[in-house]
Amino acid sequence: MFYDVVVNDGGQTTYTPTTLGNVLLMVLLAVLLAGAVIFARRYAAGQKLQPEEPAKKGGKLTAKQLVFCAMSIALGTILSEIKIIDFPWGGSATLLSMLVICLPGYLFGLGAGLMTSVAYGVLQLLINPYVLFPMQLVLDYLLAFGALGLSGLFAGAKRGLLKGYLVGILGRYVFTVLSGWIFFAEYAWEGWPVLPYSLVYNGIYIFAEGAITTAVLLVPAVSNGIAAVKKMALS
Repeated sequence: MFYDVVVNDGGQTTYTPTTLGNVLLMVLLAVLLAGAVIFARRYAAGQKLQPEEPAKKGGKLTAKQLVFCAMSIALGTILSEIKIIDFPWGGSATLLSMLVICLPGYLFGLGAGLMTSVAYGVLQLLINPYVLFPMQLVLDYLLAFGALGLSGLFAGAKRGLLKGYLVGILGRYVFTVLSGWIFFAEYAWEGWPVLPYSLVYNGIYIFAEGAITTAVLLVPAVSNGIAAVKKMALS
């Protein structure tokens, strides 16, 4: 009812959402975005904003937070298609896509960050599903991408985006390694045990993008610009 079982060109049995499954995923995406806005409003309320008329302030904040969260998902999806490293068996270093998905956590705190990053994982599942096992779906799409929302742990810290980004990609790395270890043993390089293979394979593209992004974030003009964006998002 919610998925079809398909044998792909490589002879693998994969699971793809049916029309009803896609509708449910879109509903889940909308619910997650709504949850992100709720958490974002709570975070913003604690940041000593300029006093405004309550009804007006609430309406403005809701719209602004929804736009920021939705735009981060859309831009992250576009950037995920610009691949610097692209492995044939899955995984790629992209043009700052993980940074963009980490932004809502930095802007609006942990709750909004987690909701937005899980919503991004759901959108990836809608656009380009590659599911061999139900639990692999959870690890690769919900937990691995969702871990990028851990950036919200450092929303109020000095160099908070850089710290949050590093924690977020480390979280993604952990879940991706687990997925590779459990579900993709057949792709291990000859002579390599599965766990070291998964550690190295996934580390190459995740930390390659991480190194590029870290270099970008250390540029003063970039960090100052992001700080200005946060101020605008909360004002």
